[in-house]
Amino acid sequence: LSPGAKMGFFTFIKVMMILFNLAIFLGGGALLGVGIWVTVDGQSFVKIFGGISSTVLQVVNVGYFLIVIGAILLIIGFLGCYGAQKESKCLLMMFFSVVLIIFIAEVAAAVVVLVYTSLAETFLTAVVTPILKEKYGADHEFTHIWNVTMAEVHCCGLNNYTDFEGSPWYEQNKNFPPPCCKGLSPCNASLAAASDVQGCFDQILEDIKTNADVVGGVAAGIAALEIAAMAVSMYLYCRLDQK
Repeated sequence: LSPGAKMGFFTFIKVMMILFNLAIFLGGGALLGVGIWVTVDGQSFVKIFGGISSTVLQVVNVGYFLIVIGAILLIIGFLGCYGAQKESKCLLMMFFSVVLIIFIAEVAAAVVVLVYTSLAETFLTAVVTPILKEKYGADHEFTHIWNVTMAEVHCCGLNNYTDFEGSPWYEQNKNFPPPCCKGLSPCNASLAAASDVQGCFDQILEDIKTNADVVGGVAAGIAALEIAAMAVSMYLYCRLDQK
């Protein structure tokens, strides 16, 4: 390629890098805003997006999760966009390093989930079950989120109905949440055992396996974008040495 063609290609890649990371930056800002909204007023969020928001993220605080993801995207978008605009080798290398760390972490997390699913279940049981026993029936927002989750996902507790034994709800009503008995009430221990409703962890895993093609496609798409972003940032970094 002639020097002019090389410079034109460099400019094109630079503009694409800026636009792509500007979109990431704006997306990160939107997620951060939603995360703050959920943290401050989670009840109204669940009322508006009840069906959509009933996912595994509700086992933990979805607001904090969105804040963290939004902040990470803001940082990545800023480093990529500003680094390409100012042709800063330092910022481009930082962008490459951050995306590489995230990519490695995602691969490691995928391996852990695939290989150590039972370990993940044990860990979640140790963390989530005590929270259920402490807050379900006492914390209105927490209780509402779990009720929506169990109703939408058709599950009961993290593992099964016994997760609610000793909870404020159980102590007050002497029965289990209706989803644990497929909506029948009063949901006592014998009816809950006979209903044999799956725990939310197992049900979500089953849903993921059922939609494995979609999940795999999304994961592959994200991985491809990350690899492309690293390749472009490294190309710009190396070309700056030749300018």
